[in-house]
Amino acid sequence: MLIYNISIALYARLVALVARWNEKARLWHEGRKGIFEKMQQSIHPDDKVVWIHVASLGEFEQGRPIIEQIRKQGLDYKILVTFFSPSGYEIRKNYNGADYIFYLPADTPGNVKRFLDIAHPEVAIFVKYEFWLNYLYELKRRNIRSFVISAIFRKNSTFFKWYGTMWRKALESFEQMFVQNEESKELLHSIGFDNVVVAGDTRFDRVAELAQAVKPIPIVEKFKCESRLFVAGSTWGPDEEILQELINDNPEIKFVVAPHEMDEGRIGKIISATKAGAVRYTQCDETTDFSAAQVLILDTIGILSSVYSYATWSYIGGGFGVGIHNTLEAATFALPIAFGPNYHKFKEARDMVALGAATKVENATDLKAWFEPLRDNEEHLKKTSATAKNYTVKNQGATPLIMKVVFGK
Repeated sequence: MLIYNISIALYARLVALVARWNEKARLWHEGRKGIFEKMQQSIHPDDKVVWIHVASLGEFEQGRPIIEQIRKQGLDYKILVTFFSPSGYEIRKNYNGADYIFYLPADTPGNVKRFLDIAHPEVAIFVKYEFWLNYLYELKRRNIRSFVISAIFRKNSTFFKWYGTMWRKALESFEQMFVQNEESKELLHSIGFDNVVVAGDTRFDRVAELAQAVKPIPIVEKFKCESRLFVAGSTWGPDEEILQELINDNPEIKFVVAPHEMDEGRIGKIISATKAGAVRYTQCDETTDFSAAQVLILDTIGILSSVYSYATWSYIGGGFGVGIHNTLEAATFALPIAFGPNYHKFKEARDMVALGAATKVENATDLKAWFEPLRDNEEHLKKTSATAKNYTVKNQGATPLIMKVVFGK
């Protein structure tokens, strides 16, 4: 533990140093300043608190169905949400489904004790991963009911190595571990854990809620008009490069391109490279004339899931980098999906490729070969779309199972 604690302290100091020129590091560092004073001003000693910790935005969306069920069922708890990453906190810091939203203080023994003294949670829920040793050890020492949900364990992770003793010990803090698949359950059994339930992924419940709560977007409606729409979500530079040829080869199709990050250079490149015209969402309103625009660049956040509801086909970005982004939001709207080659660490992507609902593409030629049969063959399109939708429906149900075990509801 000494080496672990030194590593955590060094990491915090390194972030503080890098914060001088790196925006994400600055947010991570600045966001934790005065954190305990802010918590003391917000959390009352008599509050009954459920603490839900997430790494970033993706894990928040996995935890969100639990948060909203606590609210919906009228359970007598205040909800505390903590984030590790600025990319999650900065987007969801004003989320009104939680009572308190903070950054998680660095996992040092002193920080942990002070955090738990102030938060005094009755229940702690960790989403997917984020196994911070000092937090977990102290939760167990205080006999605070703790759970991990939507977890995935892989055989090459530290828990299953000869040197993973202290990580295995941390898992003893959990009253129950809710995992996504049988492989995770068997791996945990192999190191002596029987308190494991295959509940699935709460994201399926979340995207089902999104599909039911879809919001009309007048600008997109007017842009689409009578055309069919292709939506490319969370794209990066390499994604946009292979999409550009498809865009220019299909002037009768409307495209929405939603960059993962608002890079002005990349946005400008899309506009200049699109032969039939491209416009930015933030520069449009309901009076805009879209007759000379084939591409709508979604240079805003928070509406992509609703935009999918207008689409016929989808492309998910990130597959030419470290990994693809959220495919389930597109699948729940019955959209065929394409993405780049780096998708294998995402179970839902592997599943949908195997089922034929999604396809991996390596280049513009692959993208064209995937798209044209779906454009020209209505039966093929209907079958692929139904496969995507059915996959999301079949895998719903993790949230009620977790709620029953954790809260008896």
